[in-house]
Amino acid sequence: MKRFAILDGLRGYFLVFMMLNHLPFQGELLLARINHSELGYVQDAQGFVFISGVIIGLYYTRMIAKGQTSLMDAKILNRAYELYVYAVIVLAAILFMAVLIPNSRPLWGHFMWEMYQTPTLTGISAFLLLYQPTFMDILPQYIVYLVASPLLLRWIARGYWREVLGGSVLLWLMVQLGLHLPAIRIVEETVGAFAPGFVLRSHFNPLAWQIVFVTGLLLGAADAQGKLDWDRWFSPRRTDLLKVSIALVLLFMAFRLGFTNGLVPDSMALRFDVYNNRGEFALVYLLNFAGLAYLIAWLLVAGREASSPVARAAGTLLNRLFAWRFLTFIGKHSLQVYAYHVVVVYVLLGLDARIGPFTEGTKTAMTLLAIASLAVPAWIHANYAAWMDQGGRLAPQPRTAAEGPTRN
Repeated sequence: MKRFAILDGLRGYFLVFMMLNHLPFQGELLLARINHSELGYVQDAQGFVFISGVIIGLYYTRMIAKGQTSLMDAKILNRAYELYVYAVIVLAAILFMAVLIPNSRPLWGHFMWEMYQTPTLTGISAFLLLYQPTFMDILPQYIVYLVASPLLLRWIARGYWREVLGGSVLLWLMVQLGLHLPAIRIVEETVGAFAPGFVLRSHFNPLAWQIVFVTGLLLGAADAQGKLDWDRWFSPRRTDLLKVSIALVLLFMAFRLGFTNGLVPDSMALRFDVYNNRGEFALVYLLNFAGLAYLIAWLLVAGREASSPVARAAGTLLNRLFAWRFLTFIGKHSLQVYAYHVVVVYVLLGLDARIGPFTEGTKTAMTLLAIASLAVPAWIHANYAAWMDQGGRLAPQPRTAAEGPTRN
């Protein structure tokens, strides 16, 4: 299986579980228990951001090598603008539903309560990407990362990858130490003096989460430059890092299951919670993601040739899973699918609040139907050129992930 198809399959997998995880129906959804996030502290957003960084590094580093730096800048900025349009469309859809549907606050107030308190100010902040309703975080932060990518890729191409990695780690560490908090307070107080009620809101702190994107960017660029020695890092004979990654995964799995079943003592729980902040991608999430990411990568690349029958079976299973056509198809159009899924989630949450609670069977059917519908925006995006062609000419064939993130 081609490496680029695996990347699409991974993105598709993350999108499926984003839809599953973002549907908190009244009462427990049993289907949501079949979920890798139940076994640790790695959710789909980390993988989605990481894979996006890998693809950008792969594609645009090649453009720099060909001397197409100006074209790279234009493509990236055009992509950032396109994503802003998607974000605005999704925001408009959510806000219009909130305004047009009578008594909508009980339906969605929990997910965007500021919108109901100061609607005009919050609406303006949302369109300026300073405020994000729940589930909207990835699009705005991805726009920020895209805008920063041309400069980062230039530095990497000139050999300054250590400085890029060091700067990324430093930014992440600043957030963990709270050095960004005074700046947030100053901005909110300054703007709030002229616009009472103003708040900066985003579940994911982009200054912390950038470490996932930048790591992916560096790895993608290294592979495009031929500097990533796959046999050295992901060989069936290289098991030292594999053992470390398995140890990390098992450690955080034990904590996760311990918390789920009430087995972690309060003293340990208090200490653990200091490093367990998902919004700021704290140390628990960073280490668990690093361990699981290496383990999955090793199984995909080397698992089928490993001496262990368990590793061979796992490698075969993962390669088949991420080659599943449904996953690779929606993964090729991942950002269009992501934008669509946000609207669907708000609609279903509104239905659940207005006419629910639903039976377990109904919730399961609604969830499966919502997941299956992810193919709709992917199909529309893949065929939009044919719809707009008035001359009866054949539309160009869709590009693969290898041709760049214009298919995200």
